[in-house]
Amino acid sequence: MGEWVRSLLLALVLFLVIRTFIVEAFRIPTGSMEETLLVGDFLLVNKLIYGVRIPGTEHRILQLREPAIGDVIVFRPPHEPGENYVKRLVGLPGDTLRMQDKVLYRNGQPVDEPYTRHVDPGHDVAAPVMSWQRSFLVAGGDTGSYRPSRDNWGPIVVPEGSVFALGDNRDDSEDSRFWGFVDVNEIRGKPLFIYYSFDPNGSRPMPWFTHIRWNRIGSVIR
Repeated sequence: MGEWVRSLLLALVLFLVIRTFIVEAFRIPTGSMEETLLVGDFLLVNKLIYGVRIPGTEHRILQLREPAIGDVIVFRPPHEPGENYVKRLVGLPGDTLRMQDKVLYRNGQPVDEPYTRHVDPGHDVAAPVMSWQRSFLVAGGDTGSYRPSRDNWGPIVVPEGSVFALGDNRDDSEDSRFWGFVDVNEIRGKPLFIYYSFDPNGSRPMPWFTHIRWNRIGSVIR
């Protein structure tokens, strides 16, 4: 009995270590990353790639590399620190970003984004929630007349210690455009692959069993 308890405790400790420092499961709850990620996709997230944050500090250990442009990242957003979001990193510290008619520009150059999805060609109106961007306009920007919208905003400069993240489903994503920059210390990891997927809108009972997306299982996330 004592040996069984020790084995159970060891397994529990190993599970907690792996979940805390190496990999963690994550479920996609919204369509903000379609078609890259779908509602009902379950991901394994590599928490080691950007390093393990030492609790109570901003220091990381065992870091394999820095976050890079184009990475799909899991992070805690500034307006909901208790939640995990998944978006694509499009801006690093010092980058100048703007969007014109849905096209993203980084440091003055249009960005080739074959992974993006646009489903709403409708009327684009100013979004008061995006007024936070006024404080980060490039030098000389007219803050008084600045009226950013979902599809037209900037140019703004990403500050030190932060990144800018957007959903691939650009017309249906609440992302850095609306609630601001992501603190680099709040980046939790990078999704590796989809280990399970089902269509939650399936018409039959138990969609988690009857509507499995077999073609998505094992897909590497890019």
